[in-house]
Amino acid sequence: MSDHEIPVTVLDRLLEIGDLFERDMARAFAGTALTPARVRVLWVLRHLGPMTQHELADRLEVSARNVTGLVDALEASGHVRRTRHPTDRRAIVVALTDVADAQLERMQREHADLTATLLAAVEPADRAALQRGVDAIADRLRGLVAEAAGAAGRTADASPEGRTR
Repeated sequence: MSDHEIPVTVLDRLLEIGDLFERDMARAFAGTALTPARVRVLWVLRHLGPMTQHELADRLEVSARNVTGLVDALEASGHVRRTRHPTDRRAIVVALTDVADAQLERMQREHADLTATLLAAVEPADRAALQRGVDAIADRLRGLVAEAAGAAGRTADASPEGRTR
């Protein structure tokens, strides 16, 4: 390494991997009605089942207005359907359509194939350690993000605007 070369850190590699996944997703969805945000809605519905738009906004940690726009677009593209809540006339339930279910099933198979392809680059004896390391990093980052969000909330509560709540 020369005097001017900056060492590549694990974080540099993780950011590069994130960017590569983002570019690959954009390529895969080019020419479709899907975006990363819309796919996230579909994954939440696939894993947790039908739910109200309010619950969906909470799960995605976005505003109700944001969810309305996402669900509008997904309904127009045939990926979700809205129905009235059976007991709350004010609530709307969002559910996947058969088209979306089939597409997500295909995406899960593609994820499994890509996982196998990526792990083939790692020695079989190292794969369990890699999985443990990735899980530990994700857990730690999740904790740091939650901690930072909590600190931001405490700062907002201490501000003059926060005191009027």
